[in-house]
Amino acid sequence: MYAIVEFKGSQYRVEKDQVLKVAYLGEEVEPGTELAIERVLMFKDDSGIKIGHPLVESSRVMCEVVSHGRDKKVIVFKKKRRKGYQKKQGHRQHFTMIKVKEILN
Repeated sequence: MYAIVEFKGSQYRVEKDQVLKVAYLGEEVEPGTELAIERVLMFKDDSGIKIGHPLVESSRVMCEVVSHGRDKKVIVFKKKRRKGYQKKQGHRQHFTMIKVKEILN
């Protein structure tokens, strides 16, 4: 059984007990907090496939926040040739790890 959900502007294929890395939810959401993702686009189980138009009615995915963190550093390097201009910056994006508890239909 799996579902395709939209969460924070991205689409994910989720299954039970799967851990996802999603966009940062903020400091106010502490690890151990329960989340309900209401935007289910598609749902598949043993009985068949349900495709939403645009959402599957009365379906949701229950999740738990596992932790917050920061990704690996991405280097941003800018240069203009023959001008003596170069600039190097680094950036670490925040993320939140969530675990899928159950998929409700």
